[in-house]
Amino acid sequence: MTLVLASASPRRRDLLAQIGITPDAILPADINEDPIEGELPRGHALRLAQEKAARIADVEPDAIVLAADTVVGVGRRILPKTEERSEAEACLRLMSGRNHRVFTGVAVILDGHLRSRVVETRIGFKRLSEMELTHYLDSGEWQGKAGGYGIQGLAGAYIQKMVGSYTNVVGLPLYETRNLLTAAGHPT
Repeated sequence: MTLVLASASPRRRDLLAQIGITPDAILPADINEDPIEGELPRGHALRLAQEKAARIADVEPDAIVLAADTVVGVGRRILPKTEERSEAEACLRLMSGRNHRVFTGVAVILDGHLRSRVVETRIGFKRLSEMELTHYLDSGEWQGKAGGYGIQGLAGAYIQKMVGSYTNVVGLPLYETRNLLTAAGHPT
């Protein structure tokens, strides 16, 4: 059975490799990732994962399609995937000294049958000093990251507590992903 990963994320490929899964093809789904008015972080992550999976399943109808989307939420607010330093700074200042949640929607489609899940991890961020904030922003690690940080890099030193899946925060909750793939018939 062919497995298609609907993501260009090298972190997702690395996480799958960690559990012995190598996609047969990588076809990133090009969809509008803007939140719908009133959409909450959990629902946003799930909707995007499902839309990505559906888009690629239309192109690869005989394959198992795996898609995911990771969203950082502070309260009801969805933080962006930061492309500008000013966006990353605003996100980090908002999370500094506060708790936030990371949601990853995971969707698997085979033969038109959709299986999906949302995984939530709660993160407690330390209060960042101006020097820590500047150092992290200067590193550039924030580029393209949901909420402006990656736990697997320098920002890992700013995490005071975590409740839930580490791999979820990196971008693909492995336990839930493996279960969804197994349910779809992939030999995981």
